[in-house]
Parts: sequence; structure tokens; C-alpha cells
Amino acid sequence: MNGELSHGLAPLAVSGNSIIQGPTGAPIVLRGVNRSGMEYSEPDEEGFVSAAGISRAEIRWITQQWRANIIWIPFNQDWALNGRRGWTAEDYLSDLDRIIAWASSYGAYAMLDLQWLDADNPFGPDRQFVPPLPNSDTPRLWATLARRYESEPAVLFDILNEPHDPVPGDARPLPRHDGGFYPASHRRVTMAEWQPWARRLLNEIRAVHPQALIFVSGTNWGYDLRGMPLSGVANIVYATHVYRNKGETRSQWTEAFGRLARTQPVFAAEWGGGDADLDWGRRLAAYFDQTGIGWCAWSWADQPHLVTRYAPTRFGDLVRTRLNHS
Repeated sequence: MNGELSHGLAPLAVSGNSIIQGPTGAPIVLRGVNRSGMEYSEPDEEGFVSAAGISRAEIRWITQQWRANIIWIPFNQDWALNGRRGWTAEDYLSDLDRIIAWASSYGAYAMLDLQWLDADNPFGPDRQFVPPLPNSDTPRLWATLARRYESEPAVLFDILNEPHDPVPGDARPLPRHDGGFYPASHRRVTMAEWQPWARRLLNEIRAVHPQALIFVSGTNWGYDLRGMPLSGVANIVYATHVYRNKGETRSQWTEAFGRLARTQPVFAAEWGGGDADLDWGRRLAAYFDQTGIGWCAWSWADQPHLVTRYAPTRFGDLVRTRLNHS
């Protein structure tokens, strides 16, 4: 791409427990919102972006009115590799390019977050499409994206959204990083299962794009970063997903991810709630500020909503206020 999608945004890197702008070394705290839709929206007659309802005007609103400097973009592995419903993989990736270019034109980075492997095979009942672990196609996916965005500093990579134990009703064996499978009785995803996968995906990216800023989630649906950092790996940000059912108190947050933030860059890739969660959300946002943790709130487009027809929900107003005063 030779940088045309990035509109001059500085490449980012890691120094100590901070994210910095590589050319100057100046620290930057990334804060923004998740804009879901590209992981599940079946393409319409105009493609994937149209079906997801994402527009340049909306991205302008997120960046200029809400003052987000990062937009988290969940995406679908199968569509990025194989396309969908008569549309090719290049069609899908070109639509991701459009969102990236819109965001960067307004000064915001774009995070490509691997959230779904496909849209046809849920992991258990109730259409649960977030995978416990990557699969055999995931290394090829990240090698493909690393090549495509090698010269695009606006593009950041989140290698897997939420590693987690299989849900009840999901009978599939867990895939191993070496191409095999765990026994059917193996129903846990701990750091022992996740870290070898993370290293393999990191190696795929680094072989093509050595300077990429890569985000690695914790276990327990992304929340738990105990057992990190990965030894001998540089330029990594560790991502946590924080919801009220995971942790309500400062001591719980410190145990799960705050202690790691003292020495490594930590980012809250998801947090959010509804009216009943406002006090919790204020306390959590204050904790992020005190610990220097950047974040993206969930979600602009999906429950729990931050906006309804551009008007913020009560939780959305909390998020917008923090963005405008950060």
C-alpha cells in the first residue's frame, strides 16, 4: 500500500510500559471506540461496508466529535481469506482499507481485531461465534494482512479477540498451535494453550512486518493477563476486555491486568455497559487514567450501545466525556 491509507500517521512502538510515536519517542495514549459490523454483516449489493452501515460521515463523527484517536474494527477471518456470497476476499479487504483510510484521514489509528473465524459455524448454542482459540487458517490470515499493511503505520493488529474456555454445548476439540488437536476431554484455555498460539501468530506477522504493533489478549474472554508478558518478544501491547461480570473492584482489576501495566503496555480493548453500570464505568475509567491504560469502549453499533442515531446513551455519554477530556 506504500502508506497511502495512513495519511502520514506516525508509526507506533513500545517503550517500557508505554506506546510511543516511533519517530519522536513521544508517548501516546490511545482511546476510542469499537465499531463492530465487519465481522458479521452479510454483504449487500454495495459490499461489506455498506451492509455494516459504516460511512465516512460516521467515522468523522467518532474522531472529530468524540475525539477518538483509535477505532477498533472487528473482522472475519474466512471473509478476509475467501470472500462471501459472490464477493471476493479482495473485495472484503478493500472495504477494510476504506475504513482504515477514513479513520487515518481524521488522525485515528485502525485496529484490525480478529473476532470471528467464520459466520456459519458457531461455537456452541446461541450463535456464539467468538472462537476459543485460532484455527489452522489463522497463521495464513496474519501473514496475508502483514504483507498487505507492511507499509501502513495506521494499521494495528489484534491477533485474537477473546481466548476462552469452550462454552457448554461446544463439542469441537480445541486446536493446537502445531496443527493437531487437544483430546476431547481437554476443555480449558489457559496461558499454556494460548501462549504457543500467540507466539506462532506473532512469528507469522514479524516474518513479513517486523515493526508491526501487535496486541495480544488475555484468557477468560480476554480479561485475564496473569501469566504475561511473553518472554523474548518485543513491541507487544497486552489487551484486556473488562466488563462488570469479570471484575468490579480495583483489587480485581489490579490482579487481572493492572499489575502487568506497571511494566508492560496494557490496553483495554473492550469495556462498556448500560445504565446499571454507570458507577462501575466511572470507577473503571478513573482506574485506566491512574494506571495509564488506553482503551476502546464497546460498542458504537452493538449492545451495549454507546449511541442511538448519533445521540449518546447514558453510558455513551460517560465514554464521550472521557474522550473529550483525555
